[in-house]
Amino acid sequence: MSYQQALSGLGAASSDLDVIGNNIANSNTVGFKQGSAQFADMYANSMATAVSNQIGIGTRLSEVQQQFSQGTITTTNQALDVAINGNGFYQLSNNGSVVYSRNGVFHLDDSGKIVNSSGLQLMGYAADSSGVVNSASTVPLSVPTANIQPNVTKTITAAFNLNSQDTNQTLNFDPTNGNTYNESTSVDVYDTLGGTQKVSVYFTKTETGSWEAYAGYGDPVSKSTDLGAVSFDTTGTLTGTAANTAGGVTSANKGQFTFTIPNGADPTGNTTQTLTLDLTGTTQYGAKSGITNLHQDGNPTGELTGFTVGTDGMLTGNYSNGSTKALGQIAIANFNNQNGLQNLGGNVYAQTAASGAAQVAVPGSTNHGTLQGGAVENSNVDLTSELVNLITAQRNYQANAQTIKTQQTVDQTLINL
Repeated sequence: MSYQQALSGLGAASSDLDVIGNNIANSNTVGFKQGSAQFADMYANSMATAVSNQIGIGTRLSEVQQQFSQGTITTTNQALDVAINGNGFYQLSNNGSVVYSRNGVFHLDDSGKIVNSSGLQLMGYAADSSGVVNSASTVPLSVPTANIQPNVTKTITAAFNLNSQDTNQTLNFDPTNGNTYNESTSVDVYDTLGGTQKVSVYFTKTETGSWEAYAGYGDPVSKSTDLGAVSFDTTGTLTGTAANTAGGVTSANKGQFTFTIPNGADPTGNTTQTLTLDLTGTTQYGAKSGITNLHQDGNPTGELTGFTVGTDGMLTGNYSNGSTKALGQIAIANFNNQNGLQNLGGNVYAQTAASGAAQVAVPGSTNHGTLQGGAVENSNVDLTSELVNLITAQRNYQANAQTIKTQQTVDQTLINL
């Protein structure tokens, strides 16, 4: 009887319509992977039936196969929107159990944890307070809100042009008297607590090709140090520095002076802070004296102002003091058989024996895709193809219904005999 075949065909067409409808419904779901209904024919088991005379008894749904092709990537400019370009899934912690997803829309919860819309925590490699990432195992990631540690100033880099045509100084040096030096500048330096104090640098010309350098600290300057002599050749190139060792100044390299100032972080005033003044690039030309480069390598404490995600998953924090620091690294997992994953709904999957074990690594490593921050991966549903599939499934349903109608007509003919 063809009723059984037709009924199985109706069921199969109905399942096909369900899968197609689900694809269409999720055409705007971030990270969604379209499904494809796969069918298999059925035969009755009978030892007496000749192989050449077997008649099928219909069809059945064998599986709904996920199509894990790449979806298009759209820029959103949201810091914690992250798209996977290539193979891989995000690891998410669901109250301690691990699930996987391609949906990269994340945000911070009230405790600084990186979570998705369902509250599942994004996992990756944690970074310590110095920004060093520990890749031994993955943990739920969070963004620390504490201020970044200040960096103490160790080196002041300053380049000048000192006018070769300036007159030689004959007065003894006095930082409070501008007539006793030819050129000066000042810069704020930072102690271990991020506190600042002003350091000033002075030059007095002693003769053509030779200058004396001084350093003062405080605002106004409370004390100064004679650093030593700075010399130039006839082309205006810096040729050497002679440190005033009698004043406790040292010079490890040409163009440098190392000296000390009181440590502003020590309320007792018993300790000092060591600074190196690097004058590399300083010249003596017949032009107006002036500063051409000034930089110090310290930073005050800073507040987190934003963060970015790199292609390798590195989460980098940007701070108000201009510093950056690694906050962690997003890890992604790949599987030998992606279609073996169990779809749990909500854009998440669970590992199964059929999928194989998760292969967790940093983005961009072997067989693992890269990440794009400030972007999302769109659903890979092709609406045009799905609408065509919808028409085909509808025709299949109608054709199976017609089989039932035809069998009814045959049966009625037999009854009327």
